[in-house]
Amino acid sequence: MQLDVGAVYSGFLKSERRSSFVVSSQRVDEPLHIERASVVRGVSCLVISALLVCFLIVSSGSAYSADNFDLLRTADTSSPRETLRSFLDATNEISDLVHRKKYIDRSAPEFVTVGGRILDCLDTSQFPAFSRVERAGEVAVCIKEILDRVELPPWDQIPGRQEIEAAGGFEKLSTWRIPGTRLTIARVEQGPQKHEYLFSPGTVSRAVAYFHTVESMPYRNGGPAVSKGLYRLYLSAPGHPTVAAIVQRLPESMQHGRTYGMANWKWPGILLTLLIAVALMTVSYRLQRRATDRTRNKYVFRYCLTIVFPIVAMLIPLAFKYAAQRFLTVRGNALYYIGFFSNLTAMLAAVIVIFAGSRRVAEAIIASPRINPLGLNAQLIRITSQLASVILTVALFLGWGQYLGIPIGTLLASAGIGGVAIALGAQDTLKTLFGTMMLMADKPFRVGERIQFKNYYGVVEDIGLRSTRIRLLTGHLVTIPNNELAASDIENVGRRSYIRTNAEILLPLDTSCEKVERAVAIVREKLQDHEGMSPDYPPRIFFDAFGPRAFSVRFSYWYLPPDYWQAKAFGEKLNFAIFHSFEESGIKFSLPLRHSYWRDDDEQGPLPLEIVSDQSEPMRDLTTVPRNRTMRTDQPTP
Repeated sequence: MQLDVGAVYSGFLKSERRSSFVVSSQRVDEPLHIERASVVRGVSCLVISALLVCFLIVSSGSAYSADNFDLLRTADTSSPRETLRSFLDATNEISDLVHRKKYIDRSAPEFVTVGGRILDCLDTSQFPAFSRVERAGEVAVCIKEILDRVELPPWDQIPGRQEIEAAGGFEKLSTWRIPGTRLTIARVEQGPQKHEYLFSPGTVSRAVAYFHTVESMPYRNGGPAVSKGLYRLYLSAPGHPTVAAIVQRLPESMQHGRTYGMANWKWPGILLTLLIAVALMTVSYRLQRRATDRTRNKYVFRYCLTIVFPIVAMLIPLAFKYAAQRFLTVRGNALYYIGFFSNLTAMLAAVIVIFAGSRRVAEAIIASPRINPLGLNAQLIRITSQLASVILTVALFLGWGQYLGIPIGTLLASAGIGGVAIALGAQDTLKTLFGTMMLMADKPFRVGERIQFKNYYGVVEDIGLRSTRIRLLTGHLVTIPNNELAASDIENVGRRSYIRTNAEILLPLDTSCEKVERAVAIVREKLQDHEGMSPDYPPRIFFDAFGPRAFSVRFSYWYLPPDYWQAKAFGEKLNFAIFHSFEESGIKFSLPLRHSYWRDDDEQGPLPLEIVSDQSEPMRDLTTVPRNRTMRTDQPTP
């Protein structure tokens, strides 16, 4: 069955246009229309590419027939003879298939069966998991090319089961080297293929380099069948019949010519696929950022759905690697580098998915009506999700690092050494972390509350894992480490239950007693059942003291709720009311008074003053003259 990819793509475009038309006709909820339209367009662009790949896989897989192939047949590795025979038979079958079909489709049943028999003959335990099958394929082709250039001994001279038993058992004949070569077949002593005879790890690791040293040698004429040009065909053959049809129309230099070990026709395909992958990842992250900005703090469910964009971005490098292997059949070092960096990029994208997913899980929990989104419990949930993300990221690096070929012992040792280095070099960070835990336990403030810390007075905007941000009343943003907050006194202004105001009125010393009593009565009258008063906090007004310069009337009142600007507005109304009543009653305020004397002639400057006393003293400021002394001036005072 062959699938018309162009028809499928056109169908998807028509479906996308219909979806866009339906969305654009939605006029009831305009903000929702905008969000749906952007999401539909973004998801359509990303999903269409993924679906095209899936359809290509389905269409290519149906183009093959498993006739004349024993799908259950496996390689016999019970002795060096059987291992070598199985390997040569399987590689010759692969060679016939590739020469006949002009392409290599690893997903076809016949390729899978025969390729599995070849891999069964190789000890690939030293290869990293992400490139084990690909590198084993190149090694198998190189070993076959080497064997096709040397004279092989007759089959009866190669050790079989009977020869092994005659030699004293498997322990006596654990290895056998093919005469005239550096190829060794050895008995495996551990692992899933224990007690099988396979091409040894040393042979597998140096097979490619060994082949390039004997590549100029001619093929042998006798013995088992020879697969001429297998390595060249392995490097240049595409992985899909459609691609193979295109490649066959290219010049010979493009089909079989090589640049840096890769067929020339593959370079344009690699560059084009790479550009598409980078573009799709960029679009994915931009759509995620746009959708996140529109849905955060508004629509929790839609905000959680935006996680699909970083997930798609994480899968794109793996899709690029699959396309390079499956359709372009990149080989050699190029395939190794593509696989390594694709997996590395996917791992970094997975870290973004972990942190983005943890934030969305935290926000989904905080959306519960039982949790105050501005409280410390909400901040604790967010911080816990961040810590969980860090732990998952470490586990991801350990697991994926082992998959990339880094030994787990090396990873753990590096993590231990790195942990000690971090502990020694990041003591302040650890102090801050413990300070954050203390803040979470004590809960001295929460987001949105006004606090005073040392000389900083403002509103808490965010409580993070390392620091707390405070927006000052001046508009400036201050970032304070949490360990400093945990170790200092904090005044939480936002949690006060009322606003208390203390005031003092000064009356001149020549004010009569009746007017002082009237002044106290006026203040009591104005504060009687005043705005914002609580029965638990009645106002307090007293004739407080006889001051050296004035009589003091002090009063205090409490304003509820503790709204600062409402309390200020009430204080202004109260002051004007007391002011008007004092004027009507003829009560004056005692104000500090200072006189300045200036010359009355043409000369500018202060009037010379002389203090007259029993003993001559230097001239002083007028404000320091005692009451029992007199002043004398050179000119009469006006």
